Amino acid sequence: MGAHPVPGGVTFSVASASAERMWLVLLDAGDGGEPAEIEFPPEYRTGDVFTMTVLGLDPAGTRYGYRVQKPGAPPDGRLLLDPWARALPGGETWGVRPRYHCALPTGDFDWQGDRGPDIPAGDLVIYEAHVRGFTRHPSSRVSAPGTYAGLREKIPHLRHLGINCVELLPVFEFDETDNTFTSPADGRPLPNFWGYNTVGFFAPKAAYARGPAPDMPDAPAGELKELVRDLHRAGIEVILDVVFNHTAEGDHRGPVLSFRGLDEDVYYLLDESGAHRNLTATGNTVNANHPRVRSFILDCLRHWVTEFHIDGFRFDMAPILVRDATGALLDNPPLIEAITHDPVLARSRLIAEATDATGLDQVGAFPGHGRWMEWNGRYRDDLRRFLTGRAGPGPAATRLAGSADLYAGRPTTASVNYLTCHDGFTLADWTTYEVRRNHANGEGGQDGIADDDSWNCGHEGPTDDADVLLLRRRQTRNALALLLVSHGVPMLLAGDEFGRTQQGNNNAYSQDNAVSWLDWNLADKNAELVEFVRRCLRFRAAHPVLRRTAHPTGRTADGAAYPPVSWHGRTPWQPDFSDDSRLLVMLLHQSAADGPDDTVLVAANTAGVAVRIEPPAAPVGTRWHLFIDTGTPWGDGAHPHGREPAVPSGARVTLYGHSVVVLTTHPEEGTSHAL
Repeated sequence: MGAHPVPGGVTFSVASASAERMWLVLLDAGDGGEPAEIEFPPEYRTGDVFTMTVLGLDPAGTRYGYRVQKPGAPPDGRLLLDPWARALPGGETWGVRPRYHCALPTGDFDWQGDRGPDIPAGDLVIYEAHVRGFTRHPSSRVSAPGTYAGLREKIPHLRHLGINCVELLPVFEFDETDNTFTSPADGRPLPNFWGYNTVGFFAPKAAYARGPAPDMPDAPAGELKELVRDLHRAGIEVILDVVFNHTAEGDHRGPVLSFRGLDEDVYYLLDESGAHRNLTATGNTVNANHPRVRSFILDCLRHWVTEFHIDGFRFDMAPILVRDATGALLDNPPLIEAITHDPVLARSRLIAEATDATGLDQVGAFPGHGRWMEWNGRYRDDLRRFLTGRAGPGPAATRLAGSADLYAGRPTTASVNYLTCHDGFTLADWTTYEVRRNHANGEGGQDGIADDDSWNCGHEGPTDDADVLLLRRRQTRNALALLLVSHGVPMLLAGDEFGRTQQGNNNAYSQDNAVSWLDWNLADKNAELVEFVRRCLRFRAAHPVLRRTAHPTGRTADGAAYPPVSWHGRTPWQPDFSDDSRLLVMLLHQSAADGPDDTVLVAANTAGVAVRIEPPAAPVGTRWHLFIDTGTPWGDGAHPHGREPAVPSGARVTLYGHSVVVLTTHPEEGTSHAL
């Protein structure tokens, strides 16, 4: 499907079961005018596919669209986009209503032998980022703010942190001007900043490119490929956030861009009256398991893997993709089965957002054939509630150990653990606000997550109160520390490593301004927090016991000092998992056949008063050393790897109110550090 150069011209192919006649409309590359309209010859139609080769066309200058005529109706005057178009000129200027038309990619790209890093799942650390928001702020100090190129210039920051996988919010072509809400401050239209409203599934977002250059006439594709290539060189994988559950066409009130003009009843879920089934809260719902739509989605995924070297995909509202034509759930949805077993996608990471707008929650139950990973929203909720003192340690303990209740029979890496993402508060705001501040979105402040399980640490919003600021600092580090010692795949939200704020807005999809842009001045202001995250990631990389893919059990193997996981309290082997308890002590142990054992103790106190605990004895020949203490006034709470001070033998450890302590073992030697 689509348009493809052939010797002497271009072949066009497009499918429509409901069209009686189809025209190819050739457009002027300069002003978008229509110099020619050619009907697809009936004798070249095969089944529902209209196809023809037009000789004499220069692929580099070909701009086109389609028009259709349905039986018993006059020709439809609307110009339709090719669903398989690999380039969509017309939207190069951000914020200007696009006049899309289809084009063929021009020019080759030199991948220079690029291959993805192919990182073991247990070693993966994901970093969720928005291409424009990542460098649009003036403080980013990049040559092309808000672009693929701007993000490339920040690769050293990612490497410094220890990130090895970037997950990009949508980069498929979308119309940022299609938001229907306006600013309550000045009445101006608000943008669709995030891009979860796809127009072109095969075309990269044009406004994220700097623009055409002599060495790169196909700027959007070329610049995105440069970004992928350079991230791979830095040992960083690239995952795309993809939206196959709905499109930018909306319902009967929305624009007719492509699918609705070709075969509305094929591509969308419609009820008995022909109205759209709106299971996505966006106006339409993709009929994902229709054979033709299934083929389209597979073609799209293969395209991004083969043409752009993408390493994997995070599927927005993935439960929509497991429904039949009536919206009912399928036990074994053909689309998911096809994606899972497709040979081209065999090495691609597949991540499901296992909830959708209907309230369906398939976390732990998404039908991913044992291969798919999932955003673990229950990890987020249970850890937040424990850290804010709303719940006891039992649920949080299960999450720290890999969520075996959800992923038994699958590796721990089926769980993508996160405390923040683009939806909801940033980590800094999670410690600052208990009430969302979304009025700027023009929806009466009622949009977004109603309760983020947040705690303002005693004052709502910004403050100069030193005690409140100290507590917020501890809570931020507590959350990061627990996330980065948990079994599963950790995911960080871009900017959380330096205290990024959205000023209390927990649904900033429409904020193309300082609310959503990363303020890189904070990376200098909060350099200690950046270093804390870097040390935590270095610690995680150095300790295989934290990166196990098998769920740890409480059974002690022959000759082992401890079982893979054990639970303790103020005294060894005496955990308290009651709802009133605010103390969690977890010991992780891994025996090594050809080297020292690996042992890590994690202790969290979410009460407001200090407690003293007696750590279990260190394995024979080792002693405990202190890696993290978020409650101490010295330094910033985390020691450099390999330089953790020793804990006096037999000493009790103090956990200050709202603090986390992490110990590890070293061979018996070194200096003591009083606790």
